Amino acid sequence: MEHRPKKRFGQNFLTDIHVVEEILAAAALEPRDRVLEIGPGLGALTDRMLPMVHSLHVMELDRELVARLEDRPEPQLRVHAGDALRLDWPALLVEPPYKLVANLPYNISSQILFKILDHRHLFNRLVLMFQKEVGDRLCAPPGGRDYGILSVLCRNGFDIRRVLRVPPGAFYPAPKVHSVVLLFETLPQPRLALRDERFFRRVVKGAFSQRRKTLRNSLAAAGLGFADLDGMLEGIGIDPRRRAETLSLQEFGALTEALWKNQANFEGGCTAASE
Repeated sequence: MEHRPKKRFGQNFLTDIHVVEEILAAAALEPRDRVLEIGPGLGALTDRMLPMVHSLHVMELDRELVARLEDRPEPQLRVHAGDALRLDWPALLVEPPYKLVANLPYNISSQILFKILDHRHLFNRLVLMFQKEVGDRLCAPPGGRDYGILSVLCRNGFDIRRVLRVPPGAFYPAPKVHSVVLLFETLPQPRLALRDERFFRRVVKGAFSQRRKTLRNSLAAAGLGFADLDGMLEGIGIDPRRRAETLSLQEFGALTEALWKNQANFEGGCTAASE
């Protein structure tokens, strides 16, 4: 290959045509679709999607690959050079909804997910490749060690299902891990009616901040504790001795609402808008 993969960018280029076709089938692309691809690499997905859609936006950090993309003649290709974590998505994606189809760089996949959560309204369907361990967390039900912050936050806004597992040999160079492709379908409305989504995120992060500890202790350590925290938890039917990994999405919603009402009692006088 002419382009030498750069480790600092987490480049593992997809080469397996079968995997490409499975991703495209899950994306269910139509001629009217506007699509975003993050990290197009050598174009395994890009080449197939371009003739299928109305427009394809690609975000690429590697300057060599940006130059290749900018040299392409297709008028429906929009190239956005830069770090996807720093680019202004609403300013670039001005005609939502979009489909997001990508083999995400594994070193930033969790950070990309948080950015997707911040801009969920831009997308109606996402087909994304992750390291298998990250995919397992996203699909995990309550009660196990894989269930965590992203499991809860993503479940509130999306229906998620596994499309296929992908072996290391599907990439060049082959990574040392297995991968998984997940389909996210954006819900018309989040499952929880939240007063403040940032506050919900803070509660979930706080609950999991010390996941081996009880919910009572984790919340207190995250600055969400107060004198009658046990009484509040028992009042919404949650045993203070439970751990965060045992709470359902609905229980996290009830916990967030109860904590919202008790903000003035938080240790240190925390406010809803704080992170």
